[in-house]
Amino acid sequence: MFVYVKVPNFESQFYNTCDMEHNETKRSAQITEQYFAFLDQHVEDVANGNATDFLELNQIANALHITHSHLSDSLQKSTGHHPCHFYDLKIIEKAKSLLKETDLSIAFIAKSLTYDPSNFSKFFKKFTGQTAGEFRKQQKLTSLKVPKSSP
Repeated sequence: MFVYVKVPNFESQFYNTCDMEHNETKRSAQITEQYFAFLDQHVEDVANGNATDFLELNQIANALHITHSHLSDSLQKSTGHHPCHFYDLKIIEKAKSLLKETDLSIAFIAKSLTYDPSNFSKFFKKFTGQTAGEFRKQQKLTSLKVPKSSP
């Protein structure tokens, strides 16, 4: 008498697992891209006075129609960093732009980015290694240097 035992198709399971991992990676990249686009617009809105305060991560996640933990896990998976890291970098990027391209006071820039000026100095130095005033002075000196023309 023969007994037939159904053996699972391991090849099929392997490909399904690979497809799932690929889809998860693809979805993480998509969420990361959406998060960065959202941050770009949101930081602009705050700096321009179109939003009064920076959103919490859970509020951003809700706007992206995902959970806070899914946002955090996706960014961690695709970039190796927590979403807050990029939030701070976007704020610093905007601050640098305002310091380079305008003559607005540092206190005004800090307030437009919802920071108390003294806290903003610490925050800026933590990410750039120099104060906002030092950064602006360096940028002005750099822009004043005229490249030498060759003979």
